[in-house]
Amino acid sequence: MTASQENAATPETAGQTERAQAQSAPSVAEQFGEQISASAAQKMQTRDDGSLDVLASAGGWRGLAEASLPAAAFLTAFLVTEELSTALLLALGMGVLFTVVRLVQRGSLLQSFSGLVGVAICAAFAQVSGEARDYFLPGFFINIGYLLVFAVSVAIRWPLMGVLFGFVRGEGTSWRRDDLRRRRYALATWIIAAVLATRLAVQLPMYWADATGALGTARVVMGVPLYALGLWLGWMITRPTEQEQRTSAVQDHDG
Repeated sequence: MTASQENAATPETAGQTERAQAQSAPSVAEQFGEQISASAAQKMQTRDDGSLDVLASAGGWRGLAEASLPAAAFLTAFLVTEELSTALLLALGMGVLFTVVRLVQRGSLLQSFSGLVGVAICAAFAQVSGEARDYFLPGFFINIGYLLVFAVSVAIRWPLMGVLFGFVRGEGTSWRRDDLRRRRYALATWIIAAVLATRLAVQLPMYWADATGALGTARVVMGVPLYALGLWLGWMITRPTEQEQRTSAVQDHDG
Protein backbone atom coordinates (compact mmCIF):
# COMPACT_ATOMS: atom_id res chain seq x y z
CA MET A 1 0.00 0.00 0.00
CA THR A 2 1.38 3.43 -0.97
CA ALA A 3 1.61 6.39 1.36
CA SER A 4 -1.24 8.10 -0.47
CA GLN A 5 -3.45 5.02 -0.06
CA GLU A 6 -2.66 4.91 3.66
CA ASN A 7 -3.59 8.57 3.99
CA ALA A 8 -6.82 8.00 2.09
CA ALA A 9 -7.79 5.16 4.42
CA THR A 10 -7.10 7.14 7.56
CA PRO A 11 -10.37 9.18 7.69
CA GLU A 12 -12.48 6.02 7.25
CA THR A 13 -10.55 4.20 9.93
CA ALA A 14 -10.85 7.17 12.24
CA GLY A 15 -14.58 7.33 11.63
CA GLN A 16 -15.01 3.66 12.47
CA THR A 17 -12.98 4.11 15.65
CA GLU A 18 -15.07 7.08 16.74
CA ARG A 19 -18.31 5.18 16.12
CA ALA A 20 -17.05 2.19 18.11
CA GLN A 21 -16.06 4.45 21.00
CA ALA A 22 -19.42 6.20 20.89
CA GLN A 23 -21.25 2.88 21.07
CA SER A 24 -19.17 1.55 23.96
CA ALA A 25 -19.08 4.77 25.97
CA PRO A 26 -22.03 5.40 28.31
CA SER A 27 -24.41 8.12 27.19
CA VAL A 28 -24.84 11.36 29.09
CA ALA A 29 -28.25 10.13 30.26
CA GLU A 30 -26.75 6.90 31.59
CA GLN A 31 -23.99 8.77 33.42
CA PHE A 32 -26.54 11.16 34.92
CA GLY A 33 -28.80 8.27 35.91
CA GLU A 34 -25.93 6.45 37.59
CA GLN A 35 -24.98 9.57 39.55
CA ILE A 36 -28.54 10.02 40.79
CA SER A 37 -28.92 6.37 41.71
CA ALA A 38 -25.56 6.32 43.48
CA SER A 39 -26.66 9.20 45.67
CA ALA A 40 -30.12 7.77 46.39
CA ALA A 41 -28.85 4.23 46.89
CA GLN A 42 -26.79 5.31 49.89
CA LYS A 43 -30.07 5.20 51.83
CA MET A 44 -30.97 1.74 50.57
CA GLN A 45 -30.02 -1.20 52.76
CA THR A 46 -30.08 -4.86 51.80
CA ARG A 47 -29.62 -7.97 53.93
CA ASP A 48 -27.05 -10.68 53.34
CA ASP A 49 -29.59 -12.76 51.42
CA GLY A 50 -30.20 -9.90 48.98
CA SER A 51 -33.62 -8.93 50.34
CA LEU A 52 -34.47 -5.32 51.03
CA ASP A 53 -34.25 -4.09 54.62
CA VAL A 54 -37.29 -1.83 54.42
CA LEU A 55 -36.97 -0.27 57.87
CA ALA A 56 -33.30 0.57 57.41
CA SER A 57 -33.95 1.93 53.91
CA ALA A 58 -36.62 4.22 55.33
CA GLY A 59 -34.13 5.62 57.82
CA GLY A 60 -34.55 3.13 60.65
CA TRP A 61 -36.42 3.91 63.83
CA ARG A 62 -34.71 7.29 64.01
CA GLY A 63 -35.81 8.20 60.50
CA LEU A 64 -39.34 7.05 61.30
CA ALA A 65 -39.38 9.18 64.46
CA GLU A 66 -37.91 12.26 62.77
CA ALA A 67 -40.44 12.04 59.94
CA SER A 68 -43.47 11.42 62.15
CA LEU A 69 -43.04 12.92 65.62
CA PRO A 70 -42.96 16.67 64.78
CA ALA A 71 -46.27 16.39 62.92
CA ALA A 72 -47.73 14.16 65.64
CA ALA A 73 -46.59 16.62 68.32
CA PHE A 74 -48.11 19.54 66.43
CA LEU A 75 -51.41 17.74 66.01
CA THR A 76 -51.61 16.58 69.62
CA ALA A 77 -50.75 20.00 71.04
CA PHE A 78 -53.27 21.77 68.81
CA LEU A 79 -56.09 19.36 69.61
CA VAL A 80 -55.41 19.62 73.35
CA THR A 81 -54.77 23.36 73.68
CA GLU A 82 -56.40 24.72 70.50
CA GLU A 83 -53.49 27.18 70.45
CA LEU A 84 -51.73 27.32 67.08
CA SER A 85 -48.63 29.06 68.46
CA THR A 86 -48.15 26.41 71.15
CA ALA A 87 -48.46 23.60 68.64
CA LEU A 88 -46.00 25.25 66.25
CA LEU A 89 -43.43 25.85 69.00
CA LEU A 90 -43.64 22.23 70.09
CA ALA A 91 -43.15 20.95 66.53
CA LEU A 92 -40.22 23.31 65.95
CA GLY A 93 -38.71 22.38 69.31
CA MET A 94 -38.83 18.71 68.40
CA GLY A 95 -37.22 19.47 65.04
CA VAL A 96 -34.43 21.38 66.79
CA LEU A 97 -33.92 18.49 69.22
CA PHE A 98 -33.47 15.97 66.42
CA THR A 99 -31.07 18.32 64.65
CA VAL A 100 -28.93 18.85 67.76
CA VAL A 101 -28.75 15.09 68.39
CA ARG A 102 -27.51 14.49 64.83
CA LEU A 103 -24.94 17.27 65.11
CA VAL A 104 -23.65 15.92 68.43
CA GLN A 105 -23.30 12.50 66.80
CA ARG A 106 -21.40 14.14 63.92
CA GLY A 107 -24.05 13.60 61.28
CA SER A 108 -23.79 15.45 57.98
CA LEU A 109 -25.02 19.05 57.97
CA LEU A 110 -27.44 18.34 55.12
CA GLN A 111 -28.97 15.37 56.92
CA SER A 112 -29.02 17.23 60.23
CA PHE A 113 -30.79 20.35 59.01
CA SER A 114 -33.04 18.96 56.26
CA GLY A 115 -35.66 17.74 58.71
CA LEU A 116 -35.63 21.02 60.65
CA VAL A 117 -36.03 23.03 57.45
CA GLY A 118 -39.02 20.90 56.50
CA VAL A 119 -40.69 21.47 59.88
CA ALA A 120 -39.93 25.21 59.68
CA ILE A 121 -41.54 25.49 56.24
CA CYS A 122 -44.68 23.73 57.46
CA ALA A 123 -44.80 25.98 60.52
CA ALA A 124 -44.39 29.08 58.35
CA PHE A 125 -47.38 28.13 56.18
CA ALA A 126 -49.58 27.67 59.26
CA GLN A 127 -48.31 30.84 60.93
CA VAL A 128 -48.90 33.04 57.89
CA SER A 129 -52.43 31.76 57.24
CA GLY A 130 -53.38 31.34 60.89
CA GLU A 131 -54.91 27.96 60.00
CA ALA A 132 -53.65 24.79 61.68
CA ARG A 133 -54.49 22.70 58.63
CA ASP A 134 -51.96 24.65 56.56
CA TYR A 135 -49.15 23.01 58.53
CA PHE A 136 -49.77 20.05 56.23
CA LEU A 137 -50.11 22.08 53.01
CA PRO A 138 -46.45 21.85 51.83
CA GLY A 139 -46.74 18.07 51.85
CA PHE A 140 -49.36 18.24 49.12
CA PHE A 141 -47.05 20.20 46.81
CA ILE A 142 -44.21 17.75 47.50
CA ASN A 143 -46.40 14.75 46.71
CA ILE A 144 -47.69 16.33 43.50
CA GLY A 145 -44.15 17.20 42.41
CA TYR A 146 -42.83 13.69 43.03
CA LEU A 147 -45.88 12.15 41.37
CA LEU A 148 -45.21 14.13 38.19
CA VAL A 149 -41.52 13.19 38.23
CA PHE A 150 -42.30 9.49 38.60
CA ALA A 151 -44.86 9.61 35.78
CA VAL A 152 -42.49 11.45 33.45
CA SER A 153 -39.67 9.01 34.21
CA VAL A 154 -41.84 6.12 33.01
CA ALA A 155 -42.94 8.05 29.93
CA ILE A 156 -39.34 8.68 28.84
CA ARG A 157 -38.43 5.02 29.58
CA TRP A 158 -36.20 5.85 32.54
CA PRO A 159 -38.39 4.62 35.44
CA LEU A 160 -36.87 6.00 38.61
CA MET A 161 -37.18 2.80 40.61
CA GLY A 162 -35.07 1.12 37.94
CA VAL A 163 -32.43 3.80 38.29
CA LEU A 164 -32.39 3.32 42.06
CA PHE A 165 -32.78 -0.46 42.35
CA GLY A 166 -30.51 -1.08 39.40
CA PHE A 167 -27.62 0.62 41.14
CA VAL A 168 -28.27 -1.19 44.42
CA ARG A 169 -28.32 -4.54 42.60
CA GLY A 170 -25.18 -3.77 40.64
CA GLU A 171 -27.05 -3.63 37.33
CA GLY A 172 -26.27 0.01 36.68
CA THR A 173 -28.50 0.96 33.75
CA SER A 174 -28.05 -2.28 31.80
CA TRP A 175 -31.66 -3.23 32.64
CA ARG A 176 -32.83 -0.68 30.05
CA ARG A 177 -31.70 -3.04 27.28
CA ASP A 178 -34.09 -5.73 28.57
CA ASP A 179 -37.73 -4.92 27.78
CA LEU A 180 -39.06 -7.23 30.49
CA ARG A 181 -36.91 -5.75 33.24
CA ARG A 182 -37.70 -2.22 32.12
CA ARG A 183 -41.42 -2.97 32.31
CA ARG A 184 -41.00 -4.40 35.80
CA TYR A 185 -39.16 -1.31 36.95
CA ALA A 186 -41.86 0.82 35.34
CA LEU A 187 -44.47 -1.09 37.36
CA ALA A 188 -42.44 -0.57 40.55
CA THR A 189 -42.31 3.15 39.76
CA TRP A 190 -46.07 3.23 39.30
CA ILE A 191 -46.49 1.55 42.70
CA ILE A 192 -44.65 4.41 44.40
CA ALA A 193 -46.63 6.87 42.30
CA ALA A 194 -49.81 5.15 43.52
CA VAL A 195 -48.67 5.69 47.12
CA LEU A 196 -48.37 9.42 46.42
CA ALA A 197 -51.70 9.54 44.59
CA THR A 198 -53.42 7.68 47.45
CA ARG A 199 -52.13 10.22 49.94
CA LEU A 200 -53.56 13.05 47.86
CA ALA A 201 -56.90 11.28 47.30
CA VAL A 202 -57.38 10.63 51.02
CA GLN A 203 -55.92 13.78 52.54
CA LEU A 204 -57.02 16.57 50.20
CA PRO A 205 -60.75 16.12 51.02
CA MET A 206 -59.83 16.29 54.72
CA TYR A 207 -57.92 19.52 54.11
CA TRP A 208 -60.83 21.08 52.21
CA ALA A 209 -63.23 19.97 54.96
CA ASP A 210 -60.94 21.59 57.57
CA ALA A 211 -60.74 18.24 59.41
CA THR A 212 -57.36 18.96 60.97
CA GLY A 213 -57.41 16.04 63.39
CA ALA A 214 -58.21 13.47 60.71
CA LEU A 215 -55.74 15.09 58.31
CA GLY A 216 -52.89 15.00 60.81
CA THR A 217 -53.59 11.39 61.70
CA ALA A 218 -53.72 10.38 58.04
CA ARG A 219 -50.48 12.24 57.36
CA VAL A 220 -48.63 10.29 60.06
CA VAL A 221 -50.11 6.90 59.14
CA MET A 222 -49.66 7.38 55.40
CA GLY A 223 -46.14 8.76 55.68
CA VAL A 224 -43.14 6.49 56.11
CA PRO A 225 -45.14 3.27 56.75
CA LEU A 226 -47.06 3.46 53.46
CA TYR A 227 -43.94 4.48 51.53
CA ALA A 228 -42.02 1.55 53.04
CA LEU A 229 -44.75 -0.84 51.92
CA GLY A 230 -44.59 0.51 48.37
CA LEU A 231 -40.81 0.25 48.40
CA TRP A 232 -40.96 -3.38 49.51
CA LEU A 233 -43.53 -4.29 46.86
CA GLY A 234 -41.47 -2.60 44.15
CA TRP A 235 -38.35 -4.46 45.25
CA MET A 236 -40.10 -7.83 45.28
CA ILE A 237 -41.66 -7.60 41.82
CA THR A 238 -38.37 -6.50 40.24
CA ARG A 239 -36.21 -9.29 41.69
CA PRO A 240 -34.20 -10.93 38.89
CA THR A 241 -35.15 -14.55 38.30
CA GLU A 242 -32.49 -17.26 38.51
CA GLN A 243 -32.44 -17.51 34.73
CA GLU A 244 -31.94 -13.75 34.39
CA GLN A 245 -29.12 -13.88 36.92
CA ARG A 246 -27.40 -16.68 34.99
CA THR A 247 -27.82 -14.81 31.71
CA SER A 248 -26.39 -11.66 33.24
CA ALA A 249 -23.40 -13.60 34.63
CA VAL A 250 -22.70 -15.12 31.19
CA GLN A 251 -22.90 -11.72 29.52
CA ASP A 252 -20.53 -10.21 32.08
CA HIS A 253 -18.09 -13.11 31.55
CA ASP A 254 -18.23 -12.77 27.76
CA GLY A 255 -17.82 -9.01 28.03
